[in-house]
Order: sequence, then structure tokens, then C-alpha cells
Amino acid sequence: MESYDIIIVGAGPAGLTAGIYAGRQGSKSLILEKAIAGGLGLEIPSMENYPGFELVSGIILMSKMKQQAQNFLEIRENEGVEEITKLENGFQITTNKEKYNTKSIVLAMGRKHRKLEVPGEEKFSGRGVSYCATCDGLFYKDKKVIIVGGGNSALQESIFLDNLGVDVTIVHRRDEFRADEYLQEKVKNKGIKNILNSSVKEIKGNVLVESIILEDKKGNQKEIKTNGIFVSIGSIASSEIAKNININIDENNQIITDKNQKTNINYVYSAGDITGGLKQLIVACGEGAVAVTSAYNDLENIK
Repeated sequence: MESYDIIIVGAGPAGLTAGIYAGRQGSKSLILEKAIAGGLGLEIPSMENYPGFELVSGIILMSKMKQQAQNFLEIRENEGVEEITKLENGFQITTNKEKYNTKSIVLAMGRKHRKLEVPGEEKFSGRGVSYCATCDGLFYKDKKVIIVGGGNSALQESIFLDNLGVDVTIVHRRDEFRADEYLQEKVKNKGIKNILNSSVKEIKGNVLVESIILEDKKGNQKEIKTNGIFVSIGSIASSEIAKNININIDENNQIITDKNQKTNINYVYSAGDITGGLKQLIVACGEGAVAVTSAYNDLENIK
């Protein structure tokens, strides 16, 4: 069984940054990622506020972070953590492939997409229902799609799809968008259609999505034809495994940390969107750096 100083769970922006810092500190470290490195960062169509890049896609930025992290440690993708067990001197991590011992852990599992929880959503997932415009957008060129949501992600994805030649309509349950003003202005200037004060009640189709049922604030329903629906209504913290070792989480299932990214369990730290707060890529990177530096300092103090 392999043993490490620090195991980082999750290879999103926080986890990859933690890996870079852990490697440079000389700690024997490993990143475990249940899917592919990059997390939800891969799905960001474009960013104009990441320092050093006037405009960059999430795919490009995450690829650069992954390459840099791999200079210092191994990233094991498609290896999901199933259980964490507290030992007398550290922890045992059980994945779908192996078991590992580690002196400390950085939890950076990020978040997963929030779902609409309406009839037809699960049935048509991957057959017209998508949660990632950058992943699936090209399939809908010259076709009609609905984007559900009113925040930055929803509007960014609507702009991305419009640029691909997709006929986009945004559906939002409130009377105005919550996105940054510059994104709202871009959507307006592009002439992207929207339907406000309306919620999706059902997704219908045969083999593929063919239409959705919308309901307005007064309870009136209407059916709209569409080739696809992109759901962009936020995310939920992926904190399930934290409960194995009684880590404190808040009412939104987010891991509670102090300013040094320490949890209530000694030698367990957490960083990134899983801890709540301002869900920005640069914040996740900063927290990843703080978390693994805290882990290194604490381990040095017990030598």
C-alpha cells in the first residue's frame, strides 16, 4: 500500500493548484480525481477576468494547470474516492481501484450540477438534456435550444452557443437576470431571446428531446418546441465522503473551514467551491494554495 504526506482529492482549479504547491514544497503527494482533471472549470466557455489572460477558455486554462501540476506529482484520473478512514497516525483512503495511506488530506471535490428535478430530465439526459454547452454545443448548430438559468454561467453559455450558430432562448424563473451587467448587455446586443418569470415543468420527446412545458407565475402553461435544453441553475457541493470522518458541513453541504482552510478534523483541509463563498476560479486556486501550505506547515511541526 502506497503512503503519502498529502493526498489531494479532486483535480479542479483548487486541487491542481494545491498539487503544484505540494510538489514545490517537496511533499510526497498525489491527486485523485474521479473523472478527468479540470472539474467544472472545463465547462467555462470564456473568461475575461483571470489575471494574465485577457480572454481564455476553461479548457485551455485547465489544460495548462494540469500540465504544470504533472511536473510535480502524479494525477490519477478516473479514480474516485469511496471512503476515508481515520487511522492512529493519519488516514486510509479507499478508491474504486486502490487503497492509500496518507498523513494529511486536502478535499477539493468541487461541486456538481444542480438539476431541475422535473419529469423527463433523467430520461433525456444525454439525449437532448445537457449541463455543459462547451461539451455539447456543436451538436446543436442551426438548431433550437433552451438555456435554463439567469446567472453568469447561463448567459455565458447562451453567448457561446449563439456564436456557434445555435438558435438560443434563455428561460429564467425571475423577472430579471442575476448575471453581471456586461453579460446582460452582450446578450441584449446579440438579440438572444429570453422568457422571464417562467419555470420548466416537464421535458418531452420520443427518442430525443422535442419540447418543454413552461409555467409562468400565474400558473399558465405552454409547450415550446426545442431540440435541446441546457440546464445552468447552479451547483451542489460534492461533500458526501467528508461525512465518513465527521467533518463539519453547513446547511448547504459545504465544508466549513477556517482562514487557513483547516476543517474541524486535524490534518484535513478543504479548498475551492466545495467550501462555498465566492465561487470564482481564482478564489479556488488561492484556497488550494493556502490549504496545502497549511498541511505542509502542520506536518513539519510534528517532525
